Amino acid sequence: MGSATAATQARPKALETATLCEAFQTTAAEYAERPALRLKDTDFECSWAEFAATVRRRAAAFAALGVGRGDTVGFMLVNRPALHLCDAAAMHVGATCFSIYNTSSVEQIEYVVGDAASRVVVTEPQLLDKLLEVRERVDTLEQIIVVGEAREGAISLEEFEALGSGSFDFDAAWRSVESDDVLCLIYTSGTTGPPKGVQLTHANVMSDARALLEVIDFTPGGRSVSFLPTAHAADRILQLYGSMVYGHAVHCCPDPRQVVAYTIEVKPTVWGGVPRIWEKLKAALEAQGIADPEALSEEQKAAIRSNLGLEECEWFGVGAAPTPPEVIHYFAALGIEICELWGMSETTVVATVNPPGRVRVGTVGLPLPGVELKLAEDGELLVRGPMVMKGYRNMPEKTAETLSEDGWLATGDVGEIDEEGYLKIVDRKKELIINATGKNMSPANIEAKVKAACPLVAQVVAIGDRRPYNVALITLDPDACGAFAAEHGLEDASPAAMARQEAVREAVAAGVEEGNAALSRAEQVKKFRLIEGEWEPGGEELTPTLKLKRKPIGEKYAAEIEALYAA
Repeated sequence: MGSATAATQARPKALETATLCEAFQTTAAEYAERPALRLKDTDFECSWAEFAATVRRRAAAFAALGVGRGDTVGFMLVNRPALHLCDAAAMHVGATCFSIYNTSSVEQIEYVVGDAASRVVVTEPQLLDKLLEVRERVDTLEQIIVVGEAREGAISLEEFEALGSGSFDFDAAWRSVESDDVLCLIYTSGTTGPPKGVQLTHANVMSDARALLEVIDFTPGGRSVSFLPTAHAADRILQLYGSMVYGHAVHCCPDPRQVVAYTIEVKPTVWGGVPRIWEKLKAALEAQGIADPEALSEEQKAAIRSNLGLEECEWFGVGAAPTPPEVIHYFAALGIEICELWGMSETTVVATVNPPGRVRVGTVGLPLPGVELKLAEDGELLVRGPMVMKGYRNMPEKTAETLSEDGWLATGDVGEIDEEGYLKIVDRKKELIINATGKNMSPANIEAKVKAACPLVAQVVAIGDRRPYNVALITLDPDACGAFAAEHGLEDASPAAMARQEAVREAVAAGVEEGNAALSRAEQVKKFRLIEGEWEPGGEELTPTLKLKRKPIGEKYAAEIEALYAA
């Protein structure tokens, strides 16, 4: 899709800088008149020169609030330009920034804000009540800034900006920031226990940015869509910070459900997401009758890419969870080469990636330049390189458990490395199913096979640890339910109602059988239960990044699970 290779691209000047502050200033000067931030369906557009001017004003305002090098600033916002403008301003006074998932409970917000010792939080009017409650509990939280109409207990963005003094030495402030300073905190949405604050430095982020452009084929100064939560490492690092290095124009998408509509209008030059987005897109195309893309002409394939808004895209990526090979093969047949990658918050997002033109389906690619991989005796993947985190905030014991003295990060993933160095992730070390006969199995692999075989399925939880056979809990996809209901003349298309329909159960059963055909006998799902209702990100069953909370699920649905084994 790209017209040039990474090796021949003109390297952005910002890549040679030591801190993200310096990178931002370099990019803002190099691309001054180009768009930096846009918001669909509005007339908002901000050039890099305007971005830089706003950062200068708001940095002075943060300084007026007493925020300086080493302090922390939190953000609880939808994807909107104000987040980029304020976050960059705080960064320029040396502050460490972090984002909070908007779905968080008051207790979860209290933990994160308290652990970060945040002095200021920037938020939305609809989220203000939670933060006002948190401020009563967290001594360090001094000021809440609201993007929109403020109420008692908070100040508006306009009132905040007016605090800045013309005498503030902006250049001295950002030039005093050093490469080993902590740039941001990424709070892992761990499936067990409280989240850990991953400390990423300016050097971590800059090293990852340099390594990515050595491998990935895209032109600096392009277009991207920001739709994942900024509390998610992928959006914070690749969109918020990546744009400051590569000069991309970021189009903010406040509602992730509208990402396809944004993509069609924006025509991004780089585009990626979690596997579920690609799975849903495949299901939507199949529902339109595009079941065998290999049978299409090149002209037909080009029309489909154009209808998706992807005709100018130079690179497609996917990560954060295993991607069914069927999905990658399907889009490859349409001329969309998806490069699966792997990383974690602790590795500044990306550590391995399938190089364009050398994709090996079923793997997460090769290590980025500067990254070392090895496997421990039990198969756990160990990673070392300049993008490995500084450590966990306020958790020296956890840091020591995870990060060795010589820099090797214990990832918790079980991996395999082939003869050419391509990495395959088998599963999470602590999530492997060991059945009653001692057989080790990957629940993620089982779940992926079933999901790939049945578009109706949203989530699958494979269960079988210390059991004689595997069973599964399955939820239904709301969009797929709507299409199925229309096709079968069913009035109520809600997942709860659809889970009670025999036709739906039969369709899911057929999908389970098809998925089983790609699994060994021991791995196969013998029985399943359709769960009525939806599992929401950040709820009891899913983390905000759509990872399964296996232990809470096991506890909540204990009766349903036991019934599957008792039947």
